[in-house]
Amino acid sequence: MPRCSFLFFRRATRAAWTGAPLAHAPKRVIARHRAIGDRIRAALLHANLSQEQAAPRAGMTLAPYNRIEQGHSASLIDSLIRIADAIGVPLADLVRE
Repeated sequence: MPRCSFLFFRRATRAAWTGAPLAHAPKRVIARHRAIGDRIRAALLHANLSQEQAAPRAGMTLAPYNRIEQGHSASLIDSLIRIADAIGVPLADLVRE
């Protein structure tokens, strides 16, 4: 694999895992990310967990977990599934409208 392709792949997969910034996203998309973050926060409180406890359970470090919960970055469905499993709620509870 050529080096430039490897670097592109590495950056692309890292951005996908940690979540890309939402700076250029439409307002409706940003609002939905924040609503998902609010539901994650509510589920954490209900489960009596902190971010520090939930992030490792989800297989994530605290920084990307926090960005997802705060609605500051886009997240992969894989990340949301891991978070839902770590908190012990169905994925649908986090993404419902």
